[in-house]
Amino acid sequence: MRNPRILSVATAVPRHRIRQDEAKDFARGMFSETHRDFERLLPIFDNVHVEGRNFCVPREWFEEPHSLPERNALYIENALELSEKAARRALDRSGTSPEEVGAIFFVSTTGFATPSLDSKLLFKLGLSEHVRRVPVWGLGCSGGAAGLSMAADYARLHPEKAALLVAVELSGLTFQYGDLSKANLVSTSLFADGAASVVVGCSADEGPEVIGSHSTTWPHTEDVMGWEIVETGLKVQLSKSVPAIVYEKLREDLEAACSSLGVDFGALRHFVLHPGGAKVLDAFEDVLELERGELAFSRGVLRDCGNMSSVTVLFILERFLESGEYAAGDFGVLSAMGPGFSAEHVLFRC
Repeated sequence: MRNPRILSVATAVPRHRIRQDEAKDFARGMFSETHRDFERLLPIFDNVHVEGRNFCVPREWFEEPHSLPERNALYIENALELSEKAARRALDRSGTSPEEVGAIFFVSTTGFATPSLDSKLLFKLGLSEHVRRVPVWGLGCSGGAAGLSMAADYARLHPEKAALLVAVELSGLTFQYGDLSKANLVSTSLFADGAASVVVGCSADEGPEVIGSHSTTWPHTEDVMGWEIVETGLKVQLSKSVPAIVYEKLREDLEAACSSLGVDFGALRHFVLHPGGAKVLDAFEDVLELERGELAFSRGVLRDCGNMSSVTVLFILERFLESGEYAAGDFGVLSAMGPGFSAEHVLFRC
């Protein structure tokens, strides 16, 4: 059975750009009256190493409360628009016609829609009414990697068709005005909006070959990350234990992934890793024994775009492929961790 290839990757961001110093000023106004030690907490905005982020709403939107229906209406409108932009770009870059797409995998965790947005997206893109729809919700930051794995599995079983992965997250719309928790402060410094799309198929001999994937969900870790659903929407739950989990579990898990797919761990040359934050990237470099600078693409996306949840690792993949900084036959891994708490690894060969 022939392994599928990543035929193209494309991304899109919304138009409202907020610099990190603007976000810091906003947070000072919201949090300082309640947190007397706020100035001690303020370095969070510098330590995450984010310079600016994009959102589907302007800064003023964050300065007042909003209901769940209002947030979700904005999610449906903007997620569909961004998804279409990213998907069209990916199809164009790969030269894939709508008739060649056999399945669409739609990944998102920051809003709700039934029917899922892929039902509208497929007609906007001119895809067949018989395209298989696979909406994926709830995987958070690991969703982009998991979606790529699912799309590759479909293409491997249906080599005559291409699989289209679309991931979109509007994390800004989940911001809870009046939530003065440390988790909300951290999310205010880090999260952002964006969309990405990947075309996977067996129709060409160019593009990274997807060897296979590996998934892990660790027991008794479900409280590390997720949403609490409240009257005003999705309220973030974050634990500071993510770097500790990386130190404790990541290398062993990635070694197991390589072993399960017949790849020597030592042969990995490229690491496309989701930046949960700067400290998480530091932990990745330590446990994987990487030189400082080897995760330049991950750090660059974090700096320029923030953490866009499931979408982020696909932005990194796009930059990696555009760089051309790899040789034919090189092994690499695309990895992300997310709610569960879980890890998703996709191994590829350039």
